[in-house]
Amino acid sequence: MSEIQETENAVRGYGSGGVDTVISVEDVTRQVAAIAEDIPVSRLDELAGESPLVSIDTLRAGYDKMEILHDINLRVAKGQSLCLIGPNGAGKSTILHSIFGFTNIFGGKISIGGKDVTKLTPSEKLANAGIAYILQDKSVFPGMTVEENLWMGGFLKDQPNEAKKAAEMVFDKYPRLAARRKHQAKVLSGGERRLLEISRALVMDPEVLLVDEPSIGLEPRFIDMVFEILDDLQRRDGKTIIMVEQNAKKGLEFADIGYVLVSGEIAIAGKGDELLANPKVGQLFLGG
Repeated sequence: MSEIQETENAVRGYGSGGVDTVISVEDVTRQVAAIAEDIPVSRLDELAGESPLVSIDTLRAGYDKMEILHDINLRVAKGQSLCLIGPNGAGKSTILHSIFGFTNIFGGKISIGGKDVTKLTPSEKLANAGIAYILQDKSVFPGMTVEENLWMGGFLKDQPNEAKKAAEMVFDKYPRLAARRKHQAKVLSGGERRLLEISRALVMDPEVLLVDEPSIGLEPRFIDMVFEILDDLQRRDGKTIIMVEQNAKKGLEFADIGYVLVSGEIAIAGKGDELLANPKVGQLFLGG
């Protein structure tokens, strides 16, 4: 049997393991709702070490007039990582969109370091609140060189030379990109493109990184590379990371905190390793 046939015959769960039975999104949603816990804000504060950098309070948000998030609370400390998991349509990416300013806010508050940033535009959040968004995939400019892509990451800087200086700092950090600085982005491997997407966000030296599906579409060796980069940014550079990850096992292994979302609400919250060890979470999201 060919590798392609094996891939086509395999059934994948939310985690990295195979599953024998296909579970519909509706079934997952019902089962998560059935095991949902009453999560007081004090528990979220505790998980964030009682000193959150990012705080969301009773957030109601969505698109146009449709409300997707219903009274969401969230806490993440400086230098901490949070992974959001859940079935499709649970509102995971909508949380990232709301933090960055891509949704309509119907109620609630988003704070960074005690400052209310709820109504700031995405540009204001990047330039003034230190929040950067790393999109799911294919956000590089394929016809531009690696260097030019990095310069684009500094488009909000006051002087063009500032973006170029910041790009050189990125090249110093990642020699793999430096070796390809004059190559067009379209010739990069999938892992190199993801590295470029992450690096471009670093040009503005953000404090908070919103990372949407970092492993999507990548081969396993590149997935490991991307998570090593994120770990370095968190542990060495002190970045705060909030991510959505479809590979629940990989995301929870990486993150300090995990939230399980269902129908626009937080159903379960705990340390990453606690959720990994939770048999109910494992059955639904970890392929076991």
